[in-house]
Amino acid sequence: MAEVASSVVHEVLGPRVQEVDQPIVDYVINVLADEDFDFGADGEGVFEALGELLVDSGWIPDYSECRSACSKLSEKFGKHGLVKAKPTVRSLTAPVRMFDGMDEEEAPKKKPEPVDGPLLTERDKMKLERRKRKEERQREAQYQMHVQEMEAVKEGMPVVCVSHDQSEGAAVKDIHMENFSVSVGGRDLIVDGSVTLSYGRHYGLVGRNGTGKTTFLRHMALHAIEGIPNNCQILHVEQEVVGDDTSVLQCVLNSDIERTQLLQEEARLLELQRQLDIGGEDGKSNGTLDGGVDKNAIAERLGEIYKRLELIDADAAESRAASILAGLSFSSEMQKRATKTFSGGWRMRIALARALFIEPDVLLLDEPTNHLDLHAVLWLESYLVKWPKSFIVVSHAREFLNTVVTDIIHLQGQQLTTFKGDYDTFERTREEQLKNQQKAFESNERVKSHMQTFIDKFRYNAKRASLVQSRIKALERMAHVDEVVNDPDYKFEFPSPDDRPGPPIISFSDASFGYPGGPMLFKNLNFGIDLDSRVAMCGPNGIGKSTILKLIAGELQPTSGTVFRSAKVRIAVFSQHHVDGLDLSSNPLLYMMRCFPGVPEQKLRAHLGSFGITGNLALQPMYTLSGGQKSRVAFSKITFKKPHILLLDEPSNHLDLDAVEALIQGLVLFQGGVLMVSHDEHLISGSVDQLWVVSEGRISPFSGTFQDYKKLLQSPH
Repeated sequence: MAEVASSVVHEVLGPRVQEVDQPIVDYVINVLADEDFDFGADGEGVFEALGELLVDSGWIPDYSECRSACSKLSEKFGKHGLVKAKPTVRSLTAPVRMFDGMDEEEAPKKKPEPVDGPLLTERDKMKLERRKRKEERQREAQYQMHVQEMEAVKEGMPVVCVSHDQSEGAAVKDIHMENFSVSVGGRDLIVDGSVTLSYGRHYGLVGRNGTGKTTFLRHMALHAIEGIPNNCQILHVEQEVVGDDTSVLQCVLNSDIERTQLLQEEARLLELQRQLDIGGEDGKSNGTLDGGVDKNAIAERLGEIYKRLELIDADAAESRAASILAGLSFSSEMQKRATKTFSGGWRMRIALARALFIEPDVLLLDEPTNHLDLHAVLWLESYLVKWPKSFIVVSHAREFLNTVVTDIIHLQGQQLTTFKGDYDTFERTREEQLKNQQKAFESNERVKSHMQTFIDKFRYNAKRASLVQSRIKALERMAHVDEVVNDPDYKFEFPSPDDRPGPPIISFSDASFGYPGGPMLFKNLNFGIDLDSRVAMCGPNGIGKSTILKLIAGELQPTSGTVFRSAKVRIAVFSQHHVDGLDLSSNPLLYMMRCFPGVPEQKLRAHLGSFGITGNLALQPMYTLSGGQKSRVAFSKITFKKPHILLLDEPSNHLDLDAVEALIQGLVLFQGGVLMVSHDEHLISGSVDQLWVVSEGRISPFSGTFQDYKKLLQSPH
């Protein structure tokens, strides 16, 4: 019936069908295909049921042509024998149909046994519910056990070992995680999630701050999600290495547990062998030690150890570890230093080096570029592109994702969706999907509204009962189309200063600087910053970029030369220190009230709102906020006095990709000077127009784009 209806509709109304939304076409076909539909005399029933919709949708240009088309539809359907004769007494149509619908002979067959069926069903439901609760308790207990184990590993030693047995190929291929849920503190983060990780694919995990990206990675690392094989080695690089007296190079080598144990056993056996040799020379030994260990047994075991060390290529391990560390900017001298002598950012690099050295089946990276300079980021990009196995990376750096990933996993609304391609491809695909979904939703709602209006208007009209019933059936059959739910827009509205001091604003004249007891970091710096400056400073870590910001802000004074600052200039400095310095026991509004006593609460709320800290978020304890939300509170604090100059030290580190986009828009609209330290290509390209390169104690303007600077770093020297 539906096929015939579709054919007739396309024959009669076909010329403009391509311009009509599909839900409307489907609805028209379903109404006409209904066996109870009354076409009426000369298509009058068709016109009453569908005429308004056909004209409103633009399928038919006017009502005159619509009447003619409805008449043709009735005629065509009549030729197929589908137009029902009018009942003798129309007023009885509705009661008879309602009675027939209630008196279903087939109904008992569809129901369970009348005596014990319902009881069994209820009992089954209770059993299933109890089983589900039990499984949830078991999963939670298992998860807590894993967490305790993880916390017990104080030295940060990875729980996986370098996999040396490659003779039978990779033990783990694709990983299928199906129908799993992830929650923390009673809050659901992922519900009925399903993800397949294909071997060798590289996944970027994206989503708003606070949606559960890091928690999902933790659950994976702890094998707390069903579908992950027990023999699958998963390593999550999240926490920095705890510093001790172990050298950086040895710390990385120690993560190869088998090699470390074999070398330790070799040393112990060589010592035993030496003792036997000494005893033999003194005539105090017959070739055995206490416990019956003799020379032959030791020699045999040493032979086995040497074979195994050769098989796992133990001699090459040190050069491989050194190469990885060099790529992450550790010099030969730094590789020999104890791990405890390094700052948190460098210890994170050691943790990353260990992960790359181990090469687990699945590598999980959480913002790996946060503590890297551009040199190290470019090296990591090239390393990960060649990574033979699977990895998932969370990153706010768009160009980094575009370079290293083959797929995107999007976490939104407690659901995980996988997209093929890099981040730019994902954005285009998702935008197109949302447009199509919105169009389908609006079309669906228009059809539903049209049907419901007709039903409500003629519900108690006996003459229209058949048409009303057709509409009700069609309404029930209509497929559900979800409304498009967009994430709320982020806001970064930097207040522009009311006044504009005249030049010079900030100027360096032959300024030099060195920390007491240390070498001179900068010599004879000469440059200026004004309200039109849009500058990004680039250079390797440790070169002194943050020191330059402190000299500009007046937190440090030059060793020689002068740094001039206009008495009227207001400078705002953003750094990780400002985020870490927030009072975690307070909430954003109280924090702002303490920073700016006497300012009306509403004014402070409005300012917080200009950075997206709105409503209840402004009243949440600071410790419950994500890193990105804390960053926005810090931005609110430093910009309240309407600064003329913004000094930003890695401002995008804790922001998600949408927030970075909002930060760019905010900086573009800001009516003041901007000087930032960053290696985020998208942020730099979108918000500044000049690059300064810091090297060898000097600051030099770079004449090209950030892309040109990257190519310069990548070119062989």
